[in-house]
Amino acid sequence: MPELPEVETSRRGIEPYLVGHRIEKAEIRNRALRWPIARDFERRITGQPVDSVGRRAKYLLINTAAGSAILHLGMSGSVAIVPASTPAGVHDHVDLVLDNGDMLRFRDPRRFGSLHWSKNPEQHKLLRDLGPEPLGNDFDGERLWRLSRGRRVAVKPFIMNAAVVVGVGNIYASESLFIAGINPRRQAGRVSRERYEQLANAIREVLARAIEAGGTTLRDFYGSDGEAGYFQQQLDVYGREDEPCRRCNGTVRNIVLGQRATYYCPSCQR
Repeated sequence: MPELPEVETSRRGIEPYLVGHRIEKAEIRNRALRWPIARDFERRITGQPVDSVGRRAKYLLINTAAGSAILHLGMSGSVAIVPASTPAGVHDHVDLVLDNGDMLRFRDPRRFGSLHWSKNPEQHKLLRDLGPEPLGNDFDGERLWRLSRGRRVAVKPFIMNAAVVVGVGNIYASESLFIAGINPRRQAGRVSRERYEQLANAIREVLARAIEAGGTTLRDFYGSDGEAGYFQQQLDVYGREDEPCRRCNGTVRNIVLGQRATYYCPSCQR
């Protein structure tokens, strides 16, 4: 599933091609995504100039004066800028045709993505209860420590909770806990304030490096230019079961935690 770095990579890729251009036409071939696309979506977005392209958690926001299109890539979705004359493939569900002859195309083979329209996206039901952005000023170790008090849940699913902080997906949670030296099975309420500060710094470091590398391509994700992300080449523990730890030469293990594959080094993560 595309996570925060992959979505941010897509945002950066499409933004220069959308901002300042008017959406001449919205063509929807399949409304049956994770949630059905509203029948009035085309009417609301057609004719609107794009003011900016934003991101909230894993959602892309195509902002206009009248409102915003909220796009989630789901498990296998992608966006690309292509000429408006490009024939549609079987999984190309939405086109937003621009006034310069290009268009934004949304492709989603598994149809777990979604597309919504909102006059006030921050108050949309999918966004209003989300936690802070991990790369923003509202996120730090103090917040993690405060919200974790009395929590028996393991620290890995705790930091993957979007109400705590957004965008820390499975890969990046494993990598951040490795950098911070924290065992993913440790109860969230038993991690000290100091170690949470280290973890917050690790989360910021991992996500920033992943964005610079264009995201992580494990199965379906490609950037808006069709290129794969390369952060997979920098992974310390994820996907490296039974391989030597790059820090202590111990053995990387894989367990299931919160129904997700969890990679860590038992020797140097405590």
